[in-house]
Amino acid sequence: MPQNMNLNTLWVVLYVGLGSITNSVAGSRQCHFPAVFNFGDSNSDTGGLSAAFGQAGPPHGESYFHHPAGRYCDGRLIVDFIAKKLGLPYLSAYLDSVGSNYSHGANFATAGSTIRPQNTTLHQIGGFSPFSLDVQFNQYSDFQRRTQFFRNKGGVYKTLLPKAEDFSQALYTFDIGQNDLASGYFRNMSTDQVKAYVPDVLAQFKNTIKYAYDHGGRYFWVHNTGPVGCLPYILDLHPLKPSLVDKAGCGIPYNEVAKFFNRELKELVVQLRKELHLAAITYVDVYSVKYSLISHPKKHGFKEPLRACCGHGGKYNYNVHIGCGAKIKINGKEILVGKPCKDPSVWVNWDGVHYTQAANKWVFDQIFEHFELE
Repeated sequence: MPQNMNLNTLWVVLYVGLGSITNSVAGSRQCHFPAVFNFGDSNSDTGGLSAAFGQAGPPHGESYFHHPAGRYCDGRLIVDFIAKKLGLPYLSAYLDSVGSNYSHGANFATAGSTIRPQNTTLHQIGGFSPFSLDVQFNQYSDFQRRTQFFRNKGGVYKTLLPKAEDFSQALYTFDIGQNDLASGYFRNMSTDQVKAYVPDVLAQFKNTIKYAYDHGGRYFWVHNTGPVGCLPYILDLHPLKPSLVDKAGCGIPYNEVAKFFNRELKELVVQLRKELHLAAITYVDVYSVKYSLISHPKKHGFKEPLRACCGHGGKYNYNVHIGCGAKIKINGKEILVGKPCKDPSVWVNWDGVHYTQAANKWVFDQIFEHFELE
């Protein structure tokens, strides 16, 4: 990032789905980020939950890594494509100490994470990660302090840990909130009840952005939440009357909540720009991109928008008790029943909850077709 550039001119609001961009920076301007610090849930988890509670087993990772790689996907996530676009290695999970290199940033996201702490466990249906956004930020704060202590010792630490100045020049990415909405439905709340707690969720999100700013963060990339009403696991576990399902097959009430969340998040970003005068905050309308893909799959080269590629049975090829890669015993012999589809590249959804690598790549391409980030 050019050091003489007025940061107040860098405020960006990105509306990918509308095909327009409001950006006061000339398109030829290029930004360089030496590191990325990511916060989020399974949509951007590169190994956090696997390090804490056991590896996401095969066939996860099969399309790119050819082995499990900590991602709940057949390959790469949007955050992987962002790192590649910036010329950086894929982000190592903060919780994964084996073979990790943090010189270019760290990933604090874990699958099942929420903005607001949840009173559930991962072993429950509808249970969520204990690593909520406040915990992730505490981990980041500790990481920032301790990495400099050890980096000053020299040796291998100097090559594996970020420089002090990288924390103010890094890109801070956030992809979280989907599970906060889903958690209400798992507690049998009505749509109005879920909407009622959204302001509290976003107040906590705002605090985290401000904390990151106080710790030197200046460049923020904020994804809104996707169309949760199009996810197979939501449609399977919380079925709706036909009148409440749209032409794409998605649950209207669930998507209305997501759109409400996104409107409030957009307003929050506007507020933060006024309060954090040195911040460059990008709001990314991922919802519109993902819904475009799901509602017009053939137009974009996909065939299956709502069924899980890797799953077992039912209308959506999803079974909460028999997930992707699950095996059952029949006559004493283990049989793989959570099988992947033959060609994940034409499926939007991977396992009922997460997108395939192909869908992630398509979403990423739509974002960066409209906004050059280098």
